[in-house]
Amino acid sequence: MKYTNSVIGYPYIGGNREWKRTVESYWKQEISEHELHERMKQLRLDHLKKQLALGIDQVTIGDFTYYDRMLDTAVMFGLVPKRYQWTAETVDLGTYYAMARGREGQVASEMTKWFNTNYHYIVPEYEGQKLYLTENTILKAYKEAKEELGIEAKPTIIGPYTFSRLTKGYDAKTEPEYILKLIPLYIQVLKQLVEAGAEWIQIEEPSLVTTLDKADIATVKEIYSQIVEEVPNAKILLQTYFESVSFFEEIVNLPVAGIGLDFVHGYKGNMDALRKFGFPKNKVLAAGIINGRDIWRADLAEKYNTLQAIQQLSKCENIWIQSSCSLQHVPVTTAYEKKLAPVLKNALAFADEKIIELKELTSYANNPKDPGNNAISESIKAIQLLREDASRNNETVKAEMASIKEEDFKRSNVFEKRQEIQREALELPLFPTTTIGSFPQSTEVKKTRSAWRKQKISDADYEAFVKEETERWIHIQEDLGLDVLVHGEFERTDMVEYFGEKLDGFAFTENAWVVSYGSRCVKPPIIYGDVAWKEPMTVKSSVYAQSLTKHYVKGMLTGPVTILNWSFVRDDIPRKEIAYQIALALKKEIEALEKAGIAIIQVDEPALREGLPLRKENWSEYLDWGVKAFRLATSSVEDQTQIHTHMCYCEFNDFIEPISALDADVISIETSRSHGELIDSLKETPYDKGIGLGVYDIHSPRVPSIKEMETIMQESLEVLKPTQFWVNPDCGLKTRGETETVSSLQNMVEAAKTLREDVASSVKS
Repeated sequence: MKYTNSVIGYPYIGGNREWKRTVESYWKQEISEHELHERMKQLRLDHLKKQLALGIDQVTIGDFTYYDRMLDTAVMFGLVPKRYQWTAETVDLGTYYAMARGREGQVASEMTKWFNTNYHYIVPEYEGQKLYLTENTILKAYKEAKEELGIEAKPTIIGPYTFSRLTKGYDAKTEPEYILKLIPLYIQVLKQLVEAGAEWIQIEEPSLVTTLDKADIATVKEIYSQIVEEVPNAKILLQTYFESVSFFEEIVNLPVAGIGLDFVHGYKGNMDALRKFGFPKNKVLAAGIINGRDIWRADLAEKYNTLQAIQQLSKCENIWIQSSCSLQHVPVTTAYEKKLAPVLKNALAFADEKIIELKELTSYANNPKDPGNNAISESIKAIQLLREDASRNNETVKAEMASIKEEDFKRSNVFEKRQEIQREALELPLFPTTTIGSFPQSTEVKKTRSAWRKQKISDADYEAFVKEETERWIHIQEDLGLDVLVHGEFERTDMVEYFGEKLDGFAFTENAWVVSYGSRCVKPPIIYGDVAWKEPMTVKSSVYAQSLTKHYVKGMLTGPVTILNWSFVRDDIPRKEIAYQIALALKKEIEALEKAGIAIIQVDEPALREGLPLRKENWSEYLDWGVKAFRLATSSVEDQTQIHTHMCYCEFNDFIEPISALDADVISIETSRSHGELIDSLKETPYDKGIGLGVYDIHSPRVPSIKEMETIMQESLEVLKPTQFWVNPDCGLKTRGETETVSSLQNMVEAAKTLREDVASSVKS
């Protein structure tokens, strides 16, 4: 048997974020549309050539995008909401980017997390419109690779079942109608690819690893029966990832030529299913063995053993060795990392290094007796050296973890009592206005920070600059009439990186960027050792900001679960244990803020939901320790100290209870793009603590009107008491411009004032 290798997808960002710079240059009108297309083409081809040079047997096309692949699929099928007034045959770039980012008078499409990753996708919207194939962009990419590079690439497309599941706008009655509109479009795409000579076509169906029922699986069977009947010559690789598949026996027996399974995150479930059901002998098994979601070097001996076990259980004669999912979730290469400790760097593998691992594992599997193949022993040695490092053996942290008691997870009083004490102590008006934390990081802020990091300016000069910017924005907030202020976070590049730099157990890279959404890239820290608090991290900046105003200034921290989920995390101990280590460190910081006189402390947990297992039956264990980690960090404060938190895009109808269990005094929620859905959720499951439903979308550059925000506030009062309701933007304002930020907040404050007057009038009458 001869093994071959492949990847599901490759990072489109570029080794030096060339993709990001190209897209943003176009948005700023620094380059023309023609130049944008030319640069994007060069990036696509360069990525393919690079993968081939690294040793991939079968490269993938269709994994490249101008913004988001779900958006690409939507516009390819003409799924453009009516508000964009699109009437042409193909979707122009202006409409494409309006759907992604919004434009004057046209709200952007909703954005939410891609399964349980840190990546956000654009949610397709079905409004009953006629769908048709506007342009086969997958075919264009296939022909481009063939003509320009002479290669037979594997096209990939997000599958019809996953695409339909992630679309909004239909209900149980209209779902069949929508799916029946999609199937012919997929058939058309596949026919054109087959006619062009495509040997294998990858169809990505990650929704098949979520909780499904018999009706769901019947739908999947019908979809693929129709597709294969119409395109019998298509060699379809049905690709799953992120977990083991539901209804394994039915899935692997679908009428397709190959099945891709995740043997990293779905290892146990998929291995158990192989033991029970076996695998069709006439199909390819694409085995996701190398972890596509972490940055750690693989133990190739262990991976080889896994591969052998898969072969023995499946009796499969044609196995592809591949990544567990697309490599877009990891940085491009370790080659640019010059400052990491050798013991750590040698234990890392980013996208390029994972491709090398695939090549090495394939080579070893095909010739295990080759005496010149040292990859196995080298991987074992690198992992062992890091395991023995002092950073992973902090006795103080171990002692603190062992001393945690059940009462450490509880506030001294219930919320209702705390609310009375805080209302008297803080004396805030009805519908208090505030922001989430950050203010615009202007070009000047970024340049000054960069100069400081490069040691071109002194620590004193940088600190003076941050103080000036903080003071300027404190006064802007006062002039706007905001009730609770923030210091603006001008000293912070990233809400996780900032804290990681000040805690033990973290390492930082120079160029390990990944895409969060659109062109927004993040550089997650690496939690490689035991996490410990060293000294106050935010007290100085918070106290300084508070000294500038009589208004309350919130202390701003990132919560333990978000720090965990937005970092690359060590894989040698359970994630629960790491979350508790972070919580203990934050607990000390919160106590220091309280001691310094900060009365309101916000501990953000925007990533709590995204850590959920994909199967609902597995949620409870994660939520138990996730909620406890937050409470461990926040529960030691006095009753009068008000604890806030913030969350991003959530489907709150199934998440209200865990939010309430956090026992935060106030939560702000990022919800303007899906406000109506949250209102419906709160009607079904009321929330009894303080809450701010984001009244405008900060991911769009447009300035919302006063009337627009008044409408959202009035709708919110259908499900909230006036004493619960805080008024705030959707999220932090770091990425926005100053002019639009001030204008938007001005409108927000005016809308809140109108709401107070309306409520006061109704009480009098």
